[in-house]
Amino acid sequence: MHDALKARHRAVRDTFPTNLNLRIHRSLSWLKASESTDDVDSRFIFLWIAFNAAYAVEIDDRYRTAEQEAFKEFIGKLCDLDADKKLGKLVWDAFPKAIRGLLNNRFVFARFWDYQNGKMEESEWKDAFSAANAAAHRAVGQREVQKVIGIVLSRIYTLRNQIVHGGSTFGGQVNREQLKDCTSFLSHLIPTIIEIMLDSPDTLWGEACYPVVEA
Repeated sequence: MHDALKARHRAVRDTFPTNLNLRIHRSLSWLKASESTDDVDSRFIFLWIAFNAAYAVEIDDRYRTAEQEAFKEFIGKLCDLDADKKLGKLVWDAFPKAIRGLLNNRFVFARFWDYQNGKMEESEWKDAFSAANAAAHRAVGQREVQKVIGIVLSRIYTLRNQIVHGGSTFGGQVNREQLKDCTSFLSHLIPTIIEIMLDSPDTLWGEACYPVVEA
């Protein structure tokens, strides 16, 4: 996917705003990195960075809830711009089984780890898990694309925290199932995001974080 998207970007970038070009250029660079390795841990990290590059907001653990709401709003913007319903096709046609698997996987549910760390009772995280999954499955049943992708990304974000903060072993076995599902989903989501951004150069995307500064 990288090569086709890169060629498309080269053909139109001279007419695009600088901030949009920077987002797409950075995101494509990390997408290329993800496609250049067979190591699933590395692919996952590269794909999450590609998402952040397109989204262009630094996610700080101290503001976990607020930042997750912010990137859900970003997905909402993409859904509004998605005239060809690419995101819907991704959710309903390509990954329904993997999405349901992630929703039912306690290891990518943040409150499960809050319980493991002694921050809440077992009954609390289980009740929260049941309520969250009921809402998620309703969203799936009602084909609410924005809500479903937002929920899936919040679960992927939990795995991102585990890996980036050293809470897993490189090449380890205990998190392989969710890691493979998350990586597969992101490997299709990121190119779709870039496609929609390429389709929407007149949209206000905002300034890219960490702008290029000449030495």
